[in-house]
Amino acid sequence: MSTKTYFRCGKLFDGESETIMSDQTIVVENGKITQVAASSELPAADDITEADFGTNFVMPGLIDVHTHLAYGNAKTEEDIDLYSSLEFRALRGVFFARQVLASGFTTIVAPGDSGMVSRAVRDAIDAGLFEGPGVTAAGPYITSRQGLTDWYPTWIGVPTTSIGVLVTSRDEQIEQVRKQVKEGVDAVKIAMDGILRRPNGELVAAFTMDETKAMVDEIHRLGKIAITHARGREATLYAAKSGVDLIFHASEIDDEGLEAVLANNCAICPTLTLLRNTLDFVEPEDPAFREGRANAWRREFDAAVENLQKVREAGVPMPIGTDSGFAVTPFGEWHAREIEIFVKDLGFSPIQALKAATSVSARVVRPKDKVGRIAPGYRADLVALTSDPTKNISVLLERDKFAAVVRGGRFVSTEKTLYDPKRVSDFAMTISSDLYTRERVAELMLQRASLEQGSRLN
Repeated sequence: MSTKTYFRCGKLFDGESETIMSDQTIVVENGKITQVAASSELPAADDITEADFGTNFVMPGLIDVHTHLAYGNAKTEEDIDLYSSLEFRALRGVFFARQVLASGFTTIVAPGDSGMVSRAVRDAIDAGLFEGPGVTAAGPYITSRQGLTDWYPTWIGVPTTSIGVLVTSRDEQIEQVRKQVKEGVDAVKIAMDGILRRPNGELVAAFTMDETKAMVDEIHRLGKIAITHARGREATLYAAKSGVDLIFHASEIDDEGLEAVLANNCAICPTLTLLRNTLDFVEPEDPAFREGRANAWRREFDAAVENLQKVREAGVPMPIGTDSGFAVTPFGEWHAREIEIFVKDLGFSPIQALKAATSVSARVVRPKDKVGRIAPGYRADLVALTSDPTKNISVLLERDKFAAVVRGGRFVSTEKTLYDPKRVSDFAMTISSDLYTRERVAELMLQRASLEQGSRLN
């Protein structure tokens, strides 16, 4: 039986127009928007349910196109690849998908997860077994010896539980695309570079131009979304020339790469939240971070900001994505920080950043999910805020500012579910966090004494 609901909105951002409308009503039937009109044109009726958002700011549900459901808020690559079963990762992924939804993100792209984890979570949510965001699911990254995920010694190889699958020939590259499509992915992700650099410091592309083009062509021939991880200049150029739909990072993009992006209508998702959070929150004395990594990530962030400002100025579509799933980007916590970074670092206006998080991000989700706008025919995914993000974009990071989250016309809980992180991830068998030589212990004791002295003086 069809049920109709009126959502009354004091302020409305529709995801597309840069004009905020007042006193609007969204009409929803069977989970989809059928009409948007001035409230005065739609008087109350006995047979229609009403939800009145009052003076709240109402906008489309937010979209994060870079969320790894299998990672489990991992601290290490070993935690991502080794220390839990695929079955546990899928169940954990359902839990964390719910955390994402509660934070106002009603749609996500899961671009690269182990096994069929993200596809299993997608299907369980689609079937109505669990509450969660719409999921555009990819399988494991397709990688080479020089790409992400082949980071273990060659004598160990790439585990079958890894987030990546190693291909060593043209035939294997194409076969892996076809295999993943057969298994039901919405998108296929290629790891276009990793950590190998040439003597001049340039990141090396993991695949040649011809190899990349062959894979992207096959992905598109089979009707799927082509996604790449590419931080370096060369990888970004090859990805763009191949006509991929979405490039993650593009930190070192140059003018030639930007021309190729524009010529082939690619989108670029900066994913600066992972870098920014690492620089802001990871303790500098942490051995995992101390030796050179801080400066390297600082250099990448600064270079990325400079390069990606040019990308914005050129009019390239730039969706929102956070690389959620790492310990420094836990699910449901920092998704909106990327929107804030777009404003504070990349030069977007608040309304442009909101468009990036809605209608622009929607261009790289599965066609089944017609989302990102408040307009007839779109899924009724909404968030209502007690503060106006066009005046202060940072309110999106404040959970208490979310008056309501609606997915498919139904209200969902905005409560954050507490959990013990030690029982969902962090399984690596680390015995110690540092090498405690006598010199190191003496250094730590001096640091402690200095802190204690400073505390007494204060």
